[in-house]
Amino acid sequence: MTLWLGALPVLVIVAVLATVLLRRRRRAGIYAIVAANVAVLMGAALVLLTETSASAATQATPAAAAATDAAASGASGSALIAAAIAVAGSSIGAAIAVAYTGSAALAAMSERPEMFGRAMVVVGLAEGIAIYGLIIAIILIGQA
Repeated sequence: MTLWLGALPVLVIVAVLATVLLRRRRRAGIYAIVAANVAVLMGAALVLLTETSASAATQATPAAAAATDAAASGASGSALIAAAIAVAGSSIGAAIAVAYTGSAALAAMSERPEMFGRAMVVVGLAEGIAIYGLIIAIILIGQA
């Protein structure tokens, strides 16, 4: 866990630099964002693998109580990572959907102002994608 706290400032700096690069040189900014995402993905996989290997090592000991606690800790850690992925993926999907539907709704409303109600329904449906991810995360955390 301390590894993540040490890597957090580096990831923030990379995110800020990627934003600056996106404004000046678009392709280099996209490469920086993809590299940061790959680094976070590899770090999450490393944490997940160390958790499962630690729980497997403690199960080899004869203490049944310690093995049960470690197995529960590894399972809950995996459930929390899965919940985070569900929320992040659905939020990114909702952001992309709202970006496209929102711009199309504004374009339609600029030509025909009476389209406001229909346009807001479409944008609201796109925003519902994030709610679905949140519900899945709550279910995953509840079962952990």
